[in-house]
Amino acid sequence: MPPTTAGSIVFAGAPVQNLKPHRRVSLRLSQLPEGRQVFASLSVADNFQLGGVTRDDNAIKTDLDSVYAMFPVLAEKMQHQAGALSGGEQQMLAIGRALMARPKLLLLDEPSMELAPTLVEQIFGVTIDFRRRGLTVLLVEQNANAVLAIADRGYVIETGRISITGRGEELLNDPRVRAAYLGV
Repeated sequence: MPPTTAGSIVFAGAPVQNLKPHRRVSLRLSQLPEGRQVFASLSVADNFQLGGVTRDDNAIKTDLDSVYAMFPVLAEKMQHQAGALSGGEQQMLAIGRALMARPKLLLLDEPSMELAPTLVEQIFGVTIDFRRRGLTVLLVEQNANAVLAIADRGYVIETGRISITGRGEELLNDPRVRAAYLGV
């Protein structure tokens, strides 16, 4: 996260803008960065192990089993190098690694970027499942149709400022949003 120039970022009552990444993760704040950024030379299993490195509880195995159930293709490739996976598999790996920290808040930055439509559908499907599990997700995404269809709340940002806000469904049907972002 680049240094802030003004204001603050507060999570669970504590400022987090100047914390090192491992400290943010220990507060149960996980991020899936744009571009996946998996540890390419490590195996799938090792990437997941690194995702849970700040934890000291006994539920890591249960969470790992849950991630493999969510993305069964990764269970089949647990010993493969992450860099040898397809782009979609790397995105699944990055999401699973973030989940291994057992976050309270998951930040997803452009999770559908450069993915085939069927994989985009799968990624947004698991995002819907996160809500059912009680996980809060902050999703930054250019695919407005897909994200507004699943969002509880949405924010349209123009030149760094929030210009429109509302429930996802409201924004999906807002004529300003439809004309500017949905091509309708």
